[in-house]
Amino acid sequence: MSDLVAVILAAGKGTRMKSNFPKVLHKIGGKPMLEHVLDAAATSGASQKIVVVGFGSEKVAEFLGDRAKIVLQKEQLGTGHAVLQAKALLQDFAGTVLILCGDTPLLQGSELKNFFTAHKTSGAAASVLTAFTDNPTGYGRILRGIDNDVLGIVEEKDATAEQKAVCEINTGIYCVESPLLFQVLDTLTCDNAQGEYYLTDILLKLREQGEKIGGIITKDFDMIMGINSRRQLAEAEGIMRTRVLNSLMDSGVTIMDPASTFIDAGVEIGTDTVIYPFTWLEGTTKIGKDAIIGPNVRLTNVEVGNETQLQFLYGHDCKLENNVVAGPYVHLRPDTVIGDNVKIGNFVEVKNSNVGVGTKLPHLTYIGDSDIGSGVNMGCGCITVNYNGKKKYRTTIEDDAFVGCNSNLVAPVKVGQGSYVGAGSTITKDVPANGLGVGRSRQVNIAGWAEKYRNS
Repeated sequence: MSDLVAVILAAGKGTRMKSNFPKVLHKIGGKPMLEHVLDAAATSGASQKIVVVGFGSEKVAEFLGDRAKIVLQKEQLGTGHAVLQAKALLQDFAGTVLILCGDTPLLQGSELKNFFTAHKTSGAAASVLTAFTDNPTGYGRILRGIDNDVLGIVEEKDATAEQKAVCEINTGIYCVESPLLFQVLDTLTCDNAQGEYYLTDILLKLREQGEKIGGIITKDFDMIMGINSRRQLAEAEGIMRTRVLNSLMDSGVTIMDPASTFIDAGVEIGTDTVIYPFTWLEGTTKIGKDAIIGPNVRLTNVEVGNETQLQFLYGHDCKLENNVVAGPYVHLRPDTVIGDNVKIGNFVEVKNSNVGVGTKLPHLTYIGDSDIGSGVNMGCGCITVNYNGKKKYRTTIEDDAFVGCNSNLVAPVKVGQGSYVGAGSTITKDVPANGLGVGRSRQVNIAGWAEKYRNS
């Protein structure tokens, strides 16, 4: 274990969120708030992460899995009481405890690392990360002495008028040496306006013991933003989206209209790719180089190759290789793999299927549970009939086959290599290689029928 451990406070309900869902699991940039904090803690150098849970603890624990250790705060009696719940896990730990809040998704791991380094360099027993703001209302105020060391922190409800005029605020982020941290936590009282055990009180107690208290200022005020309402969630989402878009543009991606482009924090895009307006790129989506994406494209957990062009398309949990052209009005469903140089036209849906190199799905086509080879042409209105009401079956179409317009391929069925299917056919038996499959009734013309019908 390194000499840095992170304790993340995630027990609160978040009453102003008006939600039955744990606040820290609400998403920003496509990830739960708590996941962003975990990532920042890992980047800071923390070898172990401990999450203090309370409201919705089962859901938070399910999300965390084995990514962090969990301690339960049964009653929400304040931040000091919350950190104290980690005492048993850290009773043998001698080093620095980095205390974070689980509802601060804009945290930057690099800034936390700098904070930890500055704390260790200063020789302080505890350090608080601070920031300056023109409107400190609602924040705890930093009280400094003539030596510029921190004397303590006063909460808004306990502050005097003079103290409320201080513009340096507490971010809620601390580095405190252990085991000293827990020795002081054991002495806290709840004699304050909130009737809670304030974590901030440990600074005053350490000061009274003659320990040095550091106050390290961050210039990134956005980073420390806590989320307590849906409005703040939306505000933080906008800040994160701007960060993501700026980073992508700085790396060589063209974003035609950032105001109408929505890209999650985990998305990767190659150089010289162009993103048109009204595009949503979500989850683990990866896009190659020289692609053109949009307008009106939504991709969730999709891998896209180089030089691919997509417009008016929704894809999720699927893969497109290089130089694919698809759209408009295309739906690519999970477990679909589209090969190089495939052309997909308007009003096409593909689900749980493999489509080979250079194949064409021009328009008005449904491909479900199918394996289609290379160089295949699917005519307009073709359907792979994969479901009989009880079970789904696969269709196989081999290389260079030609399926005529308005055909139904009733699975399980195979269309052989180089074969043809006549337009308007319903195919229920395998078509041999280089053969012709025709499945339609013979046409019968009845002379004069229409006139008799109109006059009847």
